[in-house]
Amino acid sequence: MRSVRTFLASFLVLFLEVALIRWMPAHIRLLSYFSNFILLASFLGIGIGCLLAPRRVRLFAWFPLLQAAVVAAVYFFRLEVAIPSSTDIFFSSGTAEKVTLVESTRLLPLLFGIVAALFVTVAERMGRAMASLPPLRGYTINLLGSLAGVGAFAVMSWQQLSPTVWFGVAFASALPLLFDGRGWRSRAIAAINLGLLVTSLVMVHALARGAIWSPYYKITVDRSGSETIISVNNIFHQSMARVDEKEYFYQWPYMVFGNAFRDVLILGAGSGTDVASALMHGAQRVDAVEIDPAIIKLGQRWHPQHPYQDPRVHVINDDARHFLRTSTRKYDLVVFALIDSLTLQSSFSGVRLESYMFTEESFRDVRAHLQDDGVLVIYNYFRERWLVDRLANTAAVAFGEDPYVHVHEAHSYLGVLMAGPRLHQLASPPAIPDRVLAYGQSHGASPGRRLQRDPSIEPASDDWPFLYMRGRSLPSHYGAVLAMVLVFSVAAVMLTLRGEAGAWSWQFFFLGAGFMLLETKSIIQFALLWGSTWVVASLAIASVLAMALAANFIVSRREIGRPWAVGAVLIALLAANYAIPIGRVSFESRIAESLFYAALQFSPILCAGLLFGSAIKRSTSVARDYGTNLLGAMVGGIAEYMSLVTGFRMLLVAIAACYVAALVARHVESKAPQSVGPTLTSGVPESATR
Repeated sequence: MRSVRTFLASFLVLFLEVALIRWMPAHIRLLSYFSNFILLASFLGIGIGCLLAPRRVRLFAWFPLLQAAVVAAVYFFRLEVAIPSSTDIFFSSGTAEKVTLVESTRLLPLLFGIVAALFVTVAERMGRAMASLPPLRGYTINLLGSLAGVGAFAVMSWQQLSPTVWFGVAFASALPLLFDGRGWRSRAIAAINLGLLVTSLVMVHALARGAIWSPYYKITVDRSGSETIISVNNIFHQSMARVDEKEYFYQWPYMVFGNAFRDVLILGAGSGTDVASALMHGAQRVDAVEIDPAIIKLGQRWHPQHPYQDPRVHVINDDARHFLRTSTRKYDLVVFALIDSLTLQSSFSGVRLESYMFTEESFRDVRAHLQDDGVLVIYNYFRERWLVDRLANTAAVAFGEDPYVHVHEAHSYLGVLMAGPRLHQLASPPAIPDRVLAYGQSHGASPGRRLQRDPSIEPASDDWPFLYMRGRSLPSHYGAVLAMVLVFSVAAVMLTLRGEAGAWSWQFFFLGAGFMLLETKSIIQFALLWGSTWVVASLAIASVLAMALAANFIVSRREIGRPWAVGAVLIALLAANYAIPIGRVSFESRIAESLFYAALQFSPILCAGLLFGSAIKRSTSVARDYGTNLLGAMVGGIAEYMSLVTGFRMLLVAIAACYVAALVARHVESKAPQSVGPTLTSGVPESATR
């Protein structure tokens, strides 16, 4: 029974963490633009909960109340945070429902504190359950339960199940832990808590009602006159209507070059309007690539011209970058079909789902798929002049010549970009239509003009894919929130450690910072393989857990007598990651490609686990050293925002510096007399958060 409780508590921690990371940003928009925010809050809460477990406090009885408070805050207030910014692009909800507008990011530390407190209660129960078992067995069951939690959520995302099911599973796993007390008082409290969990589930169901939960978003569909409107996370995303009732840009390539395109590739085909336009203009084969299966099904059902039913159309449910990397076909025309996700990669990073589609490497892949007289066409409402300049500059670098670009400033900088050898067939610049006929906008005249690109705007790359950042900087509203989060974290950890023996250890601080940077960087960039679905994110987290399990197994059976040797292997693996970015080496087999890059990305985590395990076995104050490690991890999570300035590859240098510093600190600290302390699995494991 103790093993079952440990498994259930570990399952609940990881399952609830990924569920909240996905669910909350779907209703509180600003959370979708603050990378790692809920991840950091849960990380802090889990760490403090593990620290409190040996003190035999009983906090899990508060879990249903805190969970109800989180759900109620989302349900009743419908918080919408608006931040005016000239350095990055945000999107407000645009929902017709009543919302509570907050024009400040200072609300975020409050949400951070509530989520952290929620996970303190769950992790404290997990820590108590683990402590009731032999150390190795307890830690192994902890990791197996965590893997099961992540795996279960991946399956639910793949099956497009709603949050009602997610939270239902989470609450069901919590019930045996709530009803394990004896006496009428414990049972009465458990009954009240059961009522709170049911109330929370009812509110979650009410919020989810009428929505489709794809592997990416909350999707709602509305029939408005002759158009079918698709909204994601309460934001207008796309509409379905006949091509001749839509904006002119769907037909722009054919207006300019005539109906001469035989083989057409549509990337981000969505509900099918771009596909319908290609068919109208005589395309003989259309490959329609769309990553979201739910949107494909909506297009198949509701698009008035039924383009996906045409035998000339080949629907490919895949990530566009993965398709470009693995396909060998060439096309007369490649269209980026209003690729705009309106949200981040699963809220694990500052990179939006489509960001890797607009990088120099992506454009080079497109160039390789064009026929000798092919052309790439991109159109969208870009909202800012500098964003159009970035795309134009990126295309100029990838194609080796200036693209054709025009914009309609009065229509949210609607822009059309063309690049490729077919441009050489134009005897003169094409006439730009003066009316857009945009959904929900004025149908008055809106003359377009050719864009003279500003070369000072930096192109996007796979290393710096922050398409919606004007330049390499940390926006002030990010800095303010991160500072408040760091102060909150330091205060919470120091308060928890009050009265604990032991000195501050720089070794554990740098081990924590390096581990968090390594983990988040690996999860973010793993999306370049298969795209940014929640299934992919869950697989990445499972890989981290598997490496932690392997490290624990090794450390429990043999002493790591040469930490510098392990550190040297870790640095070598980081150097290999720096030299071989994801996608640099191509494979014909998708399985071989995945195994190669998974080993490359996640093998450093095994070395990191060995260093942590060997260090904690020698600790004279596990609680103090784990608390120091936790603070280092929080600093590492916040330092991930350095990528907004440095790019992702430089994070590898920062990770290497952390582990070198940890090894130096270990050498210095080892000169002081120490007694061998508790083992790694005696109460506060590093990977309890993963």
